[in-house]
Amino acid sequence: MRAFSHPDEALHDPQFFLTRGMVRRNFEIPARAASLRDGLAQLGITPDTPSHATAAQAARLHSRDYLAFLEHAAADWAAMPDSGPEVVANMHPTPEMVAQQGEAVRHIIARSALYSADAACPIGPGTWAASLSALGCALAGAGEAAQGRTAYALCRPPGHHAYAARAGGHCYINNSALAAQALRDAGAARVAVLDIDSHHGNGTQGMFWERADVLTISIHGDPHFYYPWHVGFAAEVGCGENLNLPLAMGSGDELWLGALDAALARIRMFRPDALVVALGFDASEHEPLASLRVTGDGFARAGAAISGLGLPAAICQEGGYAVDHLGALLARFLGAWAT
Repeated sequence: MRAFSHPDEALHDPQFFLTRGMVRRNFEIPARAASLRDGLAQLGITPDTPSHATAAQAARLHSRDYLAFLEHAAADWAAMPDSGPEVVANMHPTPEMVAQQGEAVRHIIARSALYSADAACPIGPGTWAASLSALGCALAGAGEAAQGRTAYALCRPPGHHAYAARAGGHCYINNSALAAQALRDAGAARVAVLDIDSHHGNGTQGMFWERADVLTISIHGDPHFYYPWHVGFAAEVGCGENLNLPLAMGSGDELWLGALDAALARIRMFRPDALVVALGFDASEHEPLASLRVTGDGFARAGAAISGLGLPAAICQEGGYAVDHLGALLARFLGAWAT
């Protein structure tokens, strides 16, 4: 199996994170990627370095105004008097504000508010380049899948919370969604996106909400108790090709793998030509929040089960923040993937 990683991921080193009224160090740190590369090394896989993606490639699903904001936000923020080291929105416009808005906003504070969903996506000087490098990995993985193979893309920063015009949850460009779009562009009539990150893939759901050519499935912690809080419930079906499988906190292997069985059955019904796996390890028992308590054995069983679909696949890295365990979990998951 080929893998793709880019050293420019390290240019993104966010500091700010707000949780439960407390500011703390951001969980989405460069050490995550180093641990994942160690996991690849355990399997004897040396990742290739792809080219950066372009803004035009990101614009297949993201708005050009939003991408222009991401590209220039750090410089615009730094030019503001008394600014902090990272772009972090002071507020977020309510639906009532947006509905009555008479003009396009121009100030960097207003744009940062408009284009971010929360305070978990600070933008620094290296965020734009790192985001394009992550997308480059995802598109390289999709290129392998378009040739009937499977590949792993070490995407950092992750992407599945990013909407067409909004960052959120550590995510800026939606790598998994754009990998699915690239497979469609390469000729796949139908593509399935299977998201096993512990958080709902809300950005991916939003991007394909009205499309019947891409099936989106997410297995995640119940949003009554867990990010993204407002979306990810079972009743959300879109045009009929969206399936959410929320789980109670602390579910463990058997319930999680049972939900995976239901997801795989739905994928077989859809009969896709290719698969995108949004792979998060934050369902792990070792995670800071330990939301779903999945073991290494559980991830290995998941890798074997998903590969049993027999579909070419682009596996795109999403979350997972227990840095010391990420490499071992990746080795378990990919090591069980039938080649």
